Amino acid sequence: MLVEAGSGHVAGPLDMADVFTVLYFWVLNHKPNDPWWDDRDRVYLSNGHICPVWYATLANAGYFPRSELKTLRKLNTRLQGHPHYHSLPGIENTGGPLGQGLSQAIGSSLAARLDGKRYRTFSLMSDAEHQEGQAWEAIMFAGKNKLHNLVAIMDRNNIQIDGFTEEIMPLEPLRAKYEAFNWHVLEVDGHNIEEIVDACHEAEAIFEKPTVIIAHTVPGKGVDFMEQKYEWHSKAFKPGEAETALKELRTLGGKIRGEHE
Repeated sequence: MLVEAGSGHVAGPLDMADVFTVLYFWVLNHKPNDPWWDDRDRVYLSNGHICPVWYATLANAGYFPRSELKTLRKLNTRLQGHPHYHSLPGIENTGGPLGQGLSQAIGSSLAARLDGKRYRTFSLMSDAEHQEGQAWEAIMFAGKNKLHNLVAIMDRNNIQIDGFTEEIMPLEPLRAKYEAFNWHVLEVDGHNIEEIVDACHEAEAIFEKPTVIIAHTVPGKGVDFMEQKYEWHSKAFKPGEAETALKELRTLGGKIRGEHE
């Protein structure tokens, strides 16, 4: 998708692939053939620049044809460089300006409470957007209102466009901060399927407060020359790099399948 587009974000989509897979194939109550079903669980993507992995997951889950994926970022496409509300089946929010997604998700959570609905809302966020004030206002609001039907999942990959988060604007201690605002906090290996599934199920059993799952991830996961390199936050491929990356990912995928067979 990104090679066809000639631009886009690479590191984040790779490091969140396992989280999206868990959500759409193990956790969410949803119907790809009826994407706007009233009782569906909602997914709000705050860090909209990682939308290629959202698009890929939706297509593989049956929301729209996989053949459309290669239109990413092209003129008149439904697959914008940042998600656009209802541009595709399953796209619940417009994302772009970081720090706003949790506030959007809170609106969904409150609507469910007011309407007497049982659906859950999942807000996927980056770690670096926690450097913005709106994120913490939203965190404080959700904790105060005990929005137990809200689950935030943080991509804790420790990078942002200019470098490493802890060098640019330190975020830690994240667990203590969320707990201070009355959130239930879970920390997982963002590449361990069982841990992610278990955390999502535990969040469903928490009735007195919202839950945040801090998913510790490796940016550029699965591609040796990308892993842990903040430069791949947003970077176009040079000739041959994409082929090397795809080869490594296919090899990794084969190993994982072998371990589970």
